[in-house]
Amino acid sequence: MKLKISLSGKGSRDMENNKQLNEFIDTLLRMDNREKMRDFLEGILTPKEMLELPHRLEIIKMLKRGVSQHDIAGKLGVGVATVGRGSKELQKGRFQNV
Repeated sequence: MKLKISLSGKGSRDMENNKQLNEFIDTLLRMDNREKMRDFLEGILTPKEMLELPHRLEIIKMLKRGVSQHDIAGKLGVGVATVGRGSKELQKGRFQNV
């Protein structure tokens, strides 16, 4: 499966960013169990980022259930802009597998 990524910038830097992102995704895809994935994520992400990622997923799940953006922001303690970004991506047709 090819992944189409659009990053800001142009030329060789954009291509290098795209290559690095694809390598990162390939690394994630090689994780074959929860323990390996957790170890990898704890090594590469800050503790704050480790908390933010599950919130992002929960935002999507709640939006799909019809929970209001305001209620999601309040319940999860995240900004309305963060919830709005998730909503915008949902409207683009993303997160079909969530």
